[in-house]
Amino acid sequence: MSKHALLYTEMVTTGAILHGDQDRLLGFDPSEGPIVMQLGGSDPEDLGLCASIVANRGYDQINLNVGCPSDRVQKGRFGACLMAEPQLVADCVASMKSRVEIPVTVKTRIGIDDRDSYEALAHFVSTVAEGGCDTFIIHARKAWLSGLSPKQNREVPPLRYDIAARIKQDLPHLIVVLNGGIETIQQAVEHLEHFSGVMLGRAAYHNPYLLAEVDQTLYGDLHPIPTREEVFSAMIPYIEKAMKPGMSLHGFTRHMLGLFHGQPGGRIFRRSLGELATRKEANPNDLWDILRDRHSPSVIV
Repeated sequence: MSKHALLYTEMVTTGAILHGDQDRLLGFDPSEGPIVMQLGGSDPEDLGLCASIVANRGYDQINLNVGCPSDRVQKGRFGACLMAEPQLVADCVASMKSRVEIPVTVKTRIGIDDRDSYEALAHFVSTVAEGGCDTFIIHARKAWLSGLSPKQNREVPPLRYDIAARIKQDLPHLIVVLNGGIETIQQAVEHLEHFSGVMLGRAAYHNPYLLAEVDQTLYGDLHPIPTREEVFSAMIPYIEKAMKPGMSLHGFTRHMLGLFHGQPGGRIFRRSLGELATRKEANPNDLWDILRDRHSPSVIV
């Protein structure tokens, strides 16, 4: 829904790319770009090879996940636990950059467990920067690697925007993008006074329509903002094109459930879309019925 902002994929592990179905994992439609592949891994050689594969697929950027705190990710020795090994992360970045010409970035937390001092974060960022990374997306919460679920790790540790801002202040040559707790475009505008960029995560997922104003507000785009109905209509031919045999409609529509968030009939829309997508025989053309129902008096009053 933005022609200028970067779209990040869900994290894909090096093992999945090297041993899995690359067409399914890495395929994307050109309309989704510019697009970033977020990789999970800790072996420099594997990451370098995967970076080359990803770049050849047409991705615009590669991001190394050093922020996910889940048990599964820790067992694979990647994600937030890598904050304890800054030199290894630097080696991973260097390996990827040696294989590709597109940017390689790192997404991280401000700390893990008891390694949450500013000095530890500054050391991590400086070390990784020496490996060739000049862009850091900082989720301004620490992560507890045990005792909290991934969901709790997105909500319980307090946000410390001041810590992320200090990194930008002390290392002004780096691109520092803020992540965590940003719920509106206006909040993003305010944070841009102190940071190079902002990342919207859960807010965009729960209320995707807020992205409709990004181009106009942040990039000065003069095109009119599309209505929710126009966004929904545009998704139908996209789904028809992207939906392959064996795929479910739900895999696409689950990202659209919040499109009418906060609008009259929004809950009914969400329920109707959810029910439709779970039917085995459901196909993209059925989505026009959902849109027509939006204009039914019984729905919008």
